[in-house]
Amino acid sequence: MVMDNNIIGKSIKEKRLELGFSQQKLAQLIGVTHTAISYWENGVNVPNVLDVWKLADVMNISIDELIGRDFNF
Repeated sequence: MVMDNNIIGKSIKEKRLELGFSQQKLAQLIGVTHTAISYWENGVNVPNVLDVWKLADVMNISIDELIGRDFNF
């Protein structure tokens, strides 16, 4: 199985844009800096478990969907 190292970053950006949120707005909604959002989206860093939970809640998706978990492997 080949894993994309930045699947969560791509997922965050895709869903953020779909929802019409700026990085600043998403950051405010989950309580982090806009720099953190940028780092996540660009694969510099990944969100911690609590932030993944908050992101999924704000984006109204499951954590599995956010992190790109695929059950078809």
